[in-house]
Amino acid sequence: MAVKNNRNQVKHLKSGGSYSSEELRFLRLDDGTTVVHSADGDIRRPVCAAIDVHKEILMAAVCKTDTETLKATFYVRKFTTMNSDIRSMALWLKEYGVQDVCMESTGKYWIPVFNILEQNSIKPILTHPKYVKQAKGQKTDFRDAVHMASMFRMDLVVSSYIPPADIRDLRELCRYRLKLTYMRTSEKNRFQNSMTISKVRLDSVFSDPFGKSASAIMEYLISTEPDEVSDDEILRLIYRRGNMKASDEDILDSIHGYEFIGVQRDKLQIISLHLSQIEECIGLIDRKLEYYRQKYTGIIRHLTTMVGITPASALYILGEIGTDMSVWRDDASLACRAGLSPANNASAGKKKSTRIGNGGHYLKPLLVQCALAAVKSTKKDPYFRRKYETLKKRRGHKKAIIAIARKMLVAIYHMIRDDADFLPVDHREIIQNTKTTKGLNLKNVIAFLKDQGADDDTIRLVEVQCSGKVPETADACGKASADKEAKEKQSASECADAFQPIQESVNGSPVLISGS
Repeated sequence: MAVKNNRNQVKHLKSGGSYSSEELRFLRLDDGTTVVHSADGDIRRPVCAAIDVHKEILMAAVCKTDTETLKATFYVRKFTTMNSDIRSMALWLKEYGVQDVCMESTGKYWIPVFNILEQNSIKPILTHPKYVKQAKGQKTDFRDAVHMASMFRMDLVVSSYIPPADIRDLRELCRYRLKLTYMRTSEKNRFQNSMTISKVRLDSVFSDPFGKSASAIMEYLISTEPDEVSDDEILRLIYRRGNMKASDEDILDSIHGYEFIGVQRDKLQIISLHLSQIEECIGLIDRKLEYYRQKYTGIIRHLTTMVGITPASALYILGEIGTDMSVWRDDASLACRAGLSPANNASAGKKKSTRIGNGGHYLKPLLVQCALAAVKSTKKDPYFRRKYETLKKRRGHKKAIIAIARKMLVAIYHMIRDDADFLPVDHREIIQNTKTTKGLNLKNVIAFLKDQGADDDTIRLVEVQCSGKVPETADACGKASADKEAKEKQSASECADAFQPIQESVNGSPVLISGS
């Protein structure tokens, strides 16, 4: 039992990666044993460090490995989270020759530590706490730091994606703007609830209860006493447009009899003020984002060639995944980070669950919204619409939308990496609803004949001819045609007789039974 001699079949363990089934297929001995090689021995970082981050203290551990005995020595020291002490910790790490530092993503407390280490030419690597969690009953700050450093030197820590500084700034602005839009939606819902309590039903006559006309009417009602409200003034505030369907009588009828009960007037005034302040903040962020729109205008132009992607959503996507696709192993790795890939949960050869992960709290909802917009396109570019309809028949709406969102993210990965517009290889085939020409064989011919409605005798004849057993093809084909014609005549005769009275014999006497 020896390993196969083909040297190309020897695979090495990827840093922070995983093996595909195709790679593992070539890593087997003759008896079925699977062989996996580590990259450079078990120790990837002879000198490294780990930091257990807390709100007020930092527990740092430096790990140095002897090159001959491979025995590790740990140097542990506690620091505070004050900026001066963090800089002292950076200098202390550099004294031991540390270049790589691992730490947990504990709330927002890791960000100052990460930035200061980065400014001191030390490469910080962030990881989720679940990947370096200490065993129950053995958990202390000292043990956590040593345990994390020991795992880090073996390259057993799964690192999180931290983009460059400019992408981090873009991400902060985009996420903050998203939170403000959520707050604006919440305030609009509260405003509309107060309108309902006050018996103002403008939402029944206007498609947008926060449009120009409805907002002007509500501002007038809030600032004017009920006895002084004039119908003429209300009609004057209406912004007339060609597509407005509500009549003047309907608008006035939705207001007559309104009453601000209790503190509803004060509540509406406060909500209106808050909404105006939120709109002003969103405008300030939009002006800040204009710099990034100009900086990444080329990438945004490529992304907007895909149906469902707007310039705003393209900028949000860049804030989440960055512009350097080399940090991802492949498109599947990016999809996994976005929480759009099925999870692996198998035991005893059985798949227990294939649900998608919980990652991508900002990116996944954004891509789902883009996918929902893309599948609605039937004229501009029905590419994703056709794929969605095919998937929905088998898997349902929700799983089909997740699949479309993943397809869009994979396309975005290749568009940014190759600096190209959206043009998938099967675009023409899907749009024109044509199928790729397959190789001619007996199976394809029989499938084609069945689709065309051929009878069993014809299919059987083709099978015999392709096998080379019957050389008289003309006679056989003629016989098949004659049989087909005879069957058609017989079927026509039966259909004609179906509408005629049917005679049956009962005890030798003919009985007439009317046909249906």
